[in-house]
Amino acid sequence: MKAPTRLRTRLEARVGWRTWAATLAVFVAFLVLVLPAEAERTREAAGTSETPDTSYLYAADDLYRLAEQYGEEGRAHYVRSRYTFDVVWPLAYGAFLQASLLLASRRTALGRLPTMVLALPTLTVVADYLENIFAAVVMARFPAATPMLASAAPVFTFVKWNLLYASFGLVAVGALLGVVDEVRRRRGRGATAGA
Repeated sequence: MKAPTRLRTRLEARVGWRTWAATLAVFVAFLVLVLPAEAERTREAAGTSETPDTSYLYAADDLYRLAEQYGEEGRAHYVRSRYTFDVVWPLAYGAFLQASLLLASRRTALGRLPTMVLALPTLTVVADYLENIFAAVVMARFPAATPMLASAAPVFTFVKWNLLYASFGLVAVGALLGVVDEVRRRRGRGATAGA
C-alpha cells in the first residue's frame, strides 16, 4: 500500500462525527465572528475592502495598484494579517472540508475516488498559503517591484478558488450520497421488518 493511501486510511478511521462537528463549529465561528471583523479592520487600515485574495482573477498590475491604494498603514496591516489571521483561516476551512470528505469517503461511493482528489482541501490550503506569502512580500517591498512574485500571486489565487469550489462541490456530492445511502438503508430495514 502506498504512503498516501496508508495515510488516507488512517485519517478516514480517525475522522468521525465529533471531529467533523468540531471542524464545522470552528469554520462557522470564523465565518460569523472573525471574517467580518477582519474585513472591517482591513477597510479601516487600507481605506477599501478590496483585497487580492478575494478576487478570482487579477494581474500583477492590480496587485501593485492595490499596494499603492492601501498606503503605508494599509500595506502594513495587509502583511500583518497574512501572517496572523490568514494563517489560521485556511486551516479552519481546510480542516472542515477535509474532515467532510474523509467522513464521506468512508461512508459513500466517494471512497472510490483517488487519494489526490480527496486531498483537494489540503491542496487548497497550500495554494492559499503560497498566494498569501507572495502577495505579502509584494506589499512589504512596495514601491520596489517584485515581478516574479507579483505574477505568481494571481496564479495561486486562481488555483485556490478553483480548488476551493471543487472541494465544496465534492462535499455537497458526499452529503447527497450520504442521504441517499441512509434512505436506502432505512427502506431496507423497513422491508425486512415488514416481511
